[in-house]
Amino acid sequence: MWLASGWPVGGVLAGLAVIGVPWLLAQFSAANAAVERLEALQEWVRRTSDVLAAGGGLEQTLIRSARTAPEPIGVEVATLAARLQARWPTPRALLAFADDLDDAAGDLVVAALLLGAELRGPGLARVLTELAHSLTEEVTMRRKVEADRAKPRANARWLLFITVAAAGLAALNGDYLAPYGTALGQLVLAVIAALMVGCLLWMRRLTAAAPTVRFLVDPTTAGGAARDPEEVPAR
Repeated sequence: MWLASGWPVGGVLAGLAVIGVPWLLAQFSAANAAVERLEALQEWVRRTSDVLAAGGGLEQTLIRSARTAPEPIGVEVATLAARLQARWPTPRALLAFADDLDDAAGDLVVAALLLGAELRGPGLARVLTELAHSLTEEVTMRRKVEADRAKPRANARWLLFITVAAAGLAALNGDYLAPYGTALGQLVLAVIAALMVGCLLWMRRLTAAAPTVRFLVDPTTAGGAARDPEEVPAR
């Protein structure tokens, strides 16, 4: 772009567009993916509670659940099953599973499983059933929120497309763009481009979902997989 137009700012903008446009568009699908993961977690919890209610053991139920785990959390559940099969202590494997999910809802599920692993009572299936109902309500709420956020995201997407199309059409008119070929014109173009990029980033920030705060986090260690359950403080 720099060589074709002779504009240094044009070359910089073209490079930023190659990196920035996919990054901006990826944010629009990330929120839907988070809702799908939550829905998959709810389905997995419900299936697990049904098996436990039928008299299945906790560790064996978790291992077998990897066969039918919903796709959005299939890797995490399969990793949990592999750790249990490798004779990891159940609390340690569950804490690592919470780190893999990296979600506050996942912490709630793991907290219930940790209590079930410690107490070994018949009430775990009932707790998981109630938790599945709660997750269902949260999925419904998040879908409503994402539907409201979809409108400004669509506006941001159209603004991005219109900007790129307008720039392409303007490039075909040499007389219209001639003033930008001067040093002052390049400075003005840089200011205009910075303002437009700033608006797009602002819109992206406004439509981004706030990260959920986890509570099964050990601040004294860098990763959950390396934690020793005997060294993890009571939560």
